[in-house]
Amino acid sequence: MGLLARRLRRCGFDVRVFSWPTVNRTLAQNAERLQHFVSALDAEVVHFVGYSLGGILVRALFHYHPQPRPGRIVTIASPHGGSQAARLLSRYALGKRILGKCIRPLLEGVVEQWQAPTRDIGTLSGNMSLGLGRLFVDFTEPNDGQLTVAETQWSGARDAIILKASHFSVLFSRQAADQTCHFLRTGCFSR
Repeated sequence: MGLLARRLRRCGFDVRVFSWPTVNRTLAQNAERLQHFVSALDAEVVHFVGYSLGGILVRALFHYHPQPRPGRIVTIASPHGGSQAARLLSRYALGKRILGKCIRPLLEGVVEQWQAPTRDIGTLSGNMSLGLGRLFVDFTEPNDGQLTVAETQWSGARDAIILKASHFSVLFSRQAADQTCHFLRTGCFSR
């Protein structure tokens, strides 16, 4: 997230990066930690940018602790519709340990039932089929090598964009950073 944070700072945003353990804490526990982190911020407007499972953590934050301050949300390559690769990996004991406690609500479909917050939400997805998910899933639809594009869509989103990037490379994509900046400023992606 370091390069993305640096690029968002260049866009004029005061960026704070939240680090969190996905393996040994639940999604609710991490949402509680994020709530404490956000409540300590001295800002009238707070935007959220979540990459991969981080986008699901943002959803958990708003589910368990609705945020009163205005702001926008951008999720990047987040499995809003679940993850075929994670479901297959979770069938194995080692896979469950690798995935950790945080992913359980996602695999059980609980996250998809949460209401979207009333703010501008944008989803950014990749369609370059290059990643570890291909070891577990024979993707037949557009994907980023980890998730299908359909799995990254959030029904509550105001806008969505698909970039030529893999699940991992999207973090290093200047275009993804530029699109994120544009959405945070305007509430829509640049076409």
